[in-house]
Amino acid sequence: MNGGRRLKVAVVAPSLRILGGQAVQADRLLRAWRDDPDVEAWLVPVNPLPPKLLRFALDIKYLRTIVNELTYLPLLVRELARADVVHVFSASYASYLLAPLPAMLIGRALGKPVILNYRSGEAPDHLSRSAIARKTIAQVDRNIVPSQFLVDAFGTFGIEASIISNIVDLDRFRFRARVQLRPRLVSTRNFDALYNVACTIRAFRVVQDRWPEARLTLVGGGAQEPELRALVTQLDLRHVEFAGRVTPDQIADFYAANDIYIQTPNIDNTPTSVLEAFASGLPVVSTEAGGVPAILTHGEHGLLAPLDHHEALASHILRLLDDPQYADSLIRAAHARVQPCTWASVREQWLRAYRSVLRAETCTVAKTLSTTEDTGDAEAQTKRTQDSWSVKSCG
Repeated sequence: MNGGRRLKVAVVAPSLRILGGQAVQADRLLRAWRDDPDVEAWLVPVNPLPPKLLRFALDIKYLRTIVNELTYLPLLVRELARADVVHVFSASYASYLLAPLPAMLIGRALGKPVILNYRSGEAPDHLSRSAIARKTIAQVDRNIVPSQFLVDAFGTFGIEASIISNIVDLDRFRFRARVQLRPRLVSTRNFDALYNVACTIRAFRVVQDRWPEARLTLVGGGAQEPELRALVTQLDLRHVEFAGRVTPDQIADFYAANDIYIQTPNIDNTPTSVLEAFASGLPVVSTEAGGVPAILTHGEHGLLAPLDHHEALASHILRLLDDPQYADSLIRAAHARVQPCTWASVREQWLRAYRSVLRAETCTVAKTLSTTEDTGDAEAQTKRTQDSWSVKSCG
């Protein structure tokens, strides 16, 4: 298929200049492929730095988007042209139109097989609203998602998808046994409306009523930070730390320093943060948003509450603090749950996926060549000879 050389995979995704789930997972994937004997992968950033003379536009709304696209599109053409496979990370709504869609279209125009790695918990609404998304997603060579939630969401619209889990580095996120939990809570979700961090803060008010010295660390940033800080003041909370955005290399320290992980999204997929907490030995309390129940069974790997129900969340946290034996059972089961997310497991799945789309593309070309009339063209004859093995292997 590729003459024994390493597969060349262009990974189209945000760089770590945008700290979010896509960027973190893309970075982990690229680090894992580094020096791999079978795959050469590189990042094609959807947020490339423009030329120096245009960088002033990064601080100007709308103009920033225009300059980004003018930088991004030529980069796509150049980088995808040298790839065997195009691996596109995708979110939803306007982000889909600006970043994944151009990569998908240019990849196909260049004759490259495209894998779409859709990762947004907003998929049901996005697909119901966008005929463009439904049509173009259905036309890629393969859809791969990190959860059964997204498989089901795609299936509702007749689009096939398969699961490959998010990657968790167990060397970085080290398990620590917690015999007696301290009332030290941590959240690592950004301050955007869909993550409803205000519900976390309200739940903490109930916890602090019982445990006056309880602490809450909020790791992240976003547009809602001023109102979240105001809510902390309004509720007269103490020991709440706004840690800000941190790099992926720093995030493990926050799991290690705390004893309970809490998140309260209204919309979600299968957040890497939950898996990181599992790996680090923190019991998880979460709302039952989106694909969260697909990785966290209530009462087995952690505790779930209805959306925006801060009283139920607080009740779960208090139960963990009151019952160390029960908390430990959840921690142990959760740590076992994260083992399939290690690179040793995920690597083979991605390698098979890359090879499958490349093989399918080669088969299509080979079969076309095998049915083309013999024109006597020497170059075409040579090409048919080179590809004839794949006709036999494709059936």
